[in-house]
Order: sequence, then structure tokens, then C-alpha cells
Amino acid sequence: MPDPIRRPSPNFDARDADVSMLVLHYTGMRDAESAIARLCDPEAKVSAHYVLDEDGTLYQLVDEADRAWHAGRSFWRGAVDVNAISIGIEIVNPGHEYGYRPFPAAQMDRLVPLVADIVARHGIAPVNVVGHSDIAPARKEDPGELFDWRRFERHRLAVARPKLAFRDPHWTPGGFLVALERFGYDVADGPAAVRAFQRRFRPETVDGVADGECRAILLALLLDTGAALPQ
Repeated sequence: MPDPIRRPSPNFDARDADVSMLVLHYTGMRDAESAIARLCDPEAKVSAHYVLDEDGTLYQLVDEADRAWHAGRSFWRGAVDVNAISIGIEIVNPGHEYGYRPFPAAQMDRLVPLVADIVARHGIAPVNVVGHSDIAPARKEDPGELFDWRRFERHRLAVARPKLAFRDPHWTPGGFLVALERFGYDVADGPAAVRAFQRRFRPETVDGVADGECRAILLALLLDTGAALPQ
């Protein structure tokens, strides 16, 4: 694979922790140049380590050794300064505001080896390869329900959606949120947290309602990752 094109952003600072997460975003802008311009604008105070265009062209804006400003106010499995411990990749896609569409093959073909390389070098666990909506469910929807998480799962780069071998545990809505929090989500906004979970693990229906299928999927995930089950 060719080396990324350097487009340095001034929007970064020093890390004070080891990298243990990778966060995938979509740009939510009309094209790559608009996104890169914003991520390199010192007034915007946002950035990412990489931007991946739809044709597979890869840009690097911030060195991995530095802390890019991509996660914002976020939370995952007890971490509240996600920027400090993560690599951020912005995937060019107009997003829900400008005409959300599937991610092209050329883009995914470049993304998978990029993620594989980052995960291997930093020793990132599959449970910590997440979308922006996973770490900020009340604010973000990206990379969204059209993103091909299954491809990452096949390469063991992300936690796989379980096959439904478990019965519905029949948790109450509150019990489901307890379980969701134990898996890693911020559940302060319950319906938003459920929608984020659905975008990631049950994208066919994203309605914020924790039905029996969602409960069974979450139970299997908790068992697979060794998290504590709600009583």
C-alpha cells in the first residue's frame, strides 16, 4: 500500500497515555477537501490522525504519537479522555446530513489493512475498535448503520456480532441499560445509547427500542467479553 499523503494539521497536543483504542468516524461533509480544510483549520480545533477518501487515497494529518482532537466529549469502558488513548480515522462520507451512502469498495479495501496495521502495532483489543457513535451516543451517528463492521469482524479487528445462540434474558429497559453500561457505553441518554448499540450490532433496525433481539445480542456480547451480567 502507498504511504499516506501528509497534510499536517496544527490541531493536536502531546499524549500522556498509551494508545489502546481506535475510533472510526465519517467526515459528514460534502467532499474530502472540505473535511481536510476543516480538520487543518486552527479555528476549528478538531483533527484526526488520518482521512480516507472514497477512492482509497489516504491522508495523514497528525502523527500517531500525538493526541489528535477527534473524539470530543466521549466515554468508553471507563475512559473519559478518549483522545488521549486513541487513534482517529475520518472516513470520507457525506453522512446523514448530506446524503449518507454506502462506503465504496476502494475505500474499505484501504481501510481494512490500515486498521489491521494500527491494531497490531498498538496492541488494540477488538472491543476497543469502535465508532464515534459508540463513544458519544447522544451527539454522534457515525460511521452509521451502513458501515461494514462485518468485514472487520471477519478479520478479527472488531468484536463480532454474536450469532443468536442465547435466549432473550428479558431484562427490563433499565436492566438493558445496566448491561449496556457494563459492556462499555455511556447510558446517560438511554434511547441514544440503544440506537448507538443498534447501529453497531443490529443495523437493520435503529429505533432506540431494546427488543428481544437486542437483549439476546447484548447478553452474548457480555458473555463473550467476560463482563459482569446485571442481576
